[in-house]
Amino acid sequence: MLVVIKGAGDLASGIAVRLAHCGFSIVMTDLEKPTSIRRTVCFSEAIREGSYRVEDVKGTFTRSINEIPEILSRGEIAVLVDPSAECIYEMQPDVVIDAILAKTNLGTSIDDAPVVIGVGPGFTAQVDCHAVVETQRGHNLGRVITEGPAAPNSGIPGNISGFTTERILRAPTDGVFCEVHHIGDLVEKGETVATVEGLPIIAQIKGTVRGLLPTGTIVHKGMKSGDVDPRCVFDNCYTVSDKARAVGGGVLEAILMLQRGREHV
Repeated sequence: MLVVIKGAGDLASGIAVRLAHCGFSIVMTDLEKPTSIRRTVCFSEAIREGSYRVEDVKGTFTRSINEIPEILSRGEIAVLVDPSAECIYEMQPDVVIDAILAKTNLGTSIDDAPVVIGVGPGFTAQVDCHAVVETQRGHNLGRVITEGPAAPNSGIPGNISGFTTERILRAPTDGVFCEVHHIGDLVEKGETVATVEGLPIIAQIKGTVRGLLPTGTIVHKGMKSGDVDPRCVFDNCYTVSDKARAVGGGVLEAILMLQRGREHV
C-alpha cells in the first residue's frame, strides 16, 4: 500500500516509522529548506544529507519521481522536495496523510486519495479528509476522529515536567540563525543556546537541547527555533517521542479502519 505523507518533521517522521514497521511503502514531501526543530528524528534531514536514518528506518532523498520505486523496493522511505505535494496526482497513492502541522489546511482535499487523514487542528473529518488524528497532549492524544475537527490549537506547548512555554527557544529578531550549543548538549538556565544577528537566545530552564535549527537558517522574530527538555535524557534527542508514537498509532488505526470500511462497501 502506497502512502504519501505531507511533511517530514518530527511528528510526520514518527508516523512514518510506525507505518514502515508495518510494511507500508512511504513517500514524504517537504520544503527545499526544512525548518524542523527536532531534526535528529526527522526524515527532512535527508534533504540536507542525501539520506537519513530515524531509529531503524532509512529515508533517501530524490529529486525524481522516477527513482521512487527503486528506493521503496529497498524498504526505504523516499523523501521529495515537493511543498505542494504535486506527486500525489502522478503517483495516485492509496493513502494521503497531511502531517505538515500548519494548524490550518493548506490544500489537502478528501478527494486526494481513497484514504485521506489530517493530523492535528485545521482539518474536519468528512469535509476535507476521511479522518483526523488528535495531536493535543492529554486524554485524547492519538484519538481517531471520524466526524468533525480536532481540538483547536491552544497555543501552549505540551507540559513536560511542569514546563510549557519555558521549554521553547524563539528567535529574538529577523535574520540568520547560528548555533552556539548543539542538539544533545546540556545547558543551564540563562545560558546562550544560539544567536540571531548577534542577539542571544537564552535558555529559560536547565535541560538538554532536544531540538535546534541548523546554522544558516533564515528566521523571523518569534519563530520557534529550539526546544530544551528538562528531563535531561540524552537518548530522547535521537528517538521518536512519546507524542509522535501515539499519533503514529492513531494514523495506523485510521488507515486500517478506513480501508476495512471501503472493503465492506
